[in-house]
Amino acid sequence: MNFLHDLIDLLLPQLCAGCGEEPALLCNTCAAPLLSTPRQLSAPPGVPPTWTIAHYEGPVQTTLVNYKERGRTPLADPLGRALANAIEAAHKPPAPSGRQLIVVPVPSNRGTTRRRGHDPLGGVVDAALHHLRAHGVNATKTPALRQRRRVDDQAGLNATERAANLAGALEVNPRTDMTGRRVLLADDVITTGASLAESARALRAAGAEVTAAATVAATPLRRPRR
Repeated sequence: MNFLHDLIDLLLPQLCAGCGEEPALLCNTCAAPLLSTPRQLSAPPGVPPTWTIAHYEGPVQTTLVNYKERGRTPLADPLGRALANAIEAAHKPPAPSGRQLIVVPVPSNRGTTRRRGHDPLGGVVDAALHHLRAHGVNATKTPALRQRRRVDDQAGLNATERAANLAGALEVNPRTDMTGRRVLLADDVITTGASLAESARALRAAGAEVTAAATVAATPLRRPRR
């Protein structure tokens, strides 16, 4: 499926994924929010210090929907560049020389991934790590988390329902030893923080230290810290 979408993009150039007007992957106007200065959010209890780049609205929201739901996989690069900037901000002060930055993605629902035909967050994290390494950051992706039980689609749920839906839903793969490892969580969008809170809980239960989190965008529910 990815090959088919990539072939279509190559043979039939598409219009901007943000506005649908300019003949480009992303026009300058729609790309601009993804180049914003990283900002720290006011995170709820249980969520590690979280940094993000853009507001999840307008062209940013449309771009992410086109990437995740409509198979426009080349968008992983500009989205990954945005995530890399958030990770760099969250990673300060840097780890001691020689210590590797371990980025753990929030796991996606397996059924949703199959339906989409690709792993959207995995692609964005891979692109982010490519940009980080190009700037000398010793970073690696460790997909340590997995779902231990079925969860409902988070869309349409309020904050309380999201937290209940995800409570105890994640665990660290037993084959992955996270004891004593310092990690940074990554996700595409933070809404209520329930996914990051549950991911952090599971990692801490496995002996990891969750230092921070980074996302591409945040919904209006999550405002910058004053």
